[in-house]
This record gives sequence, C-alpha cells and structure tokens, in this order.
Amino acid sequence: MFREAERKKILVVDDELDMRIFLCNLLGTCGYEAIDAGGRIEGLQKVREAKPALIILDIMLPRERGIQLYRDLRRDDELREVPVIIVWTIDKKTFSAYQKLKSPAHGQEVPEPGAYLEKPLEADELIRLVRELIRAAECRAPDAL
Repeated sequence: MFREAERKKILVVDDELDMRIFLCNLLGTCGYEAIDAGGRIEGLQKVREAKPALIILDIMLPRERGIQLYRDLRRDDELREVPVIIVWTIDKKTFSAYQKLKSPAHGQEVPEPGAYLEKPLEADELIRLVRELIRAAECRAPDAL
C-alpha cells in the first residue's frame, strides 16, 4: 500500500505499554512508521537514531521525565524543529501554567508544543494533527524551497 520511502517515522513516547501499542497500531494503519519508547532516555536515543518527522509525547512520564524530555528536545539545535504533540490527562491551560511555573529562572521559556491533546485520545483528531504538523514542518524545511 505505501512504499517504504513514503512512510514518515513517528516516535511515540509513553510509559504505558497499552497506549504505545494502540498509537503504534493506529499510526501504522494510517501509513506511518511508528517507533516507540517507554521513557526519557530511550526517547532521546530513538529520536537521535530514527530522526522522526514527529513525536507524540506523554508529558506525564514518571518523575517529571516527560516535561524534561520536551525541554531537552526544544533546547537541542538538531531536534528543536521536530513537531511534538503532547498528550496528558490534564487540560492545556493547566499544562501552560505548569510550564511557566517550571520555566528556568533565567527567563528561557520553552516554546509551546505543535499540538496538545487530552487523554483519552480521539483517533481521528490525532491523525488529523499528525498530518497537519508534518505537512507544516515540510513546508518550513530549508530543502523544501
């Protein structure tokens, strides 16, 4: 159905195995190559190896590792442009307030994610956002000009 060269890689980082399996199956069915990681260190390793077109990140990894991974991505010159969809069981307003509270004292705020979804996820909405963010990122890529 899809040629391998056309399949965009998407990294799913979530500590819940059931959620990773669900998301990887959903993404695979929609023509993407899904890669999964269960935590921050594994997520960083896989994003550097696989160079995904997009990351779906559960921000509630144990011991604030999800928020730290998001900050790691946004501060890394090679990774900061990779779109991120954050998933969490708390609303976006609470996430934004939490981000501001946890921002470094020297005023270096972390940019908002490409998209934010609350669990439980709606499959159609997630796939719509994945397509939209990947398309937008391709339009911004220097070699797309």
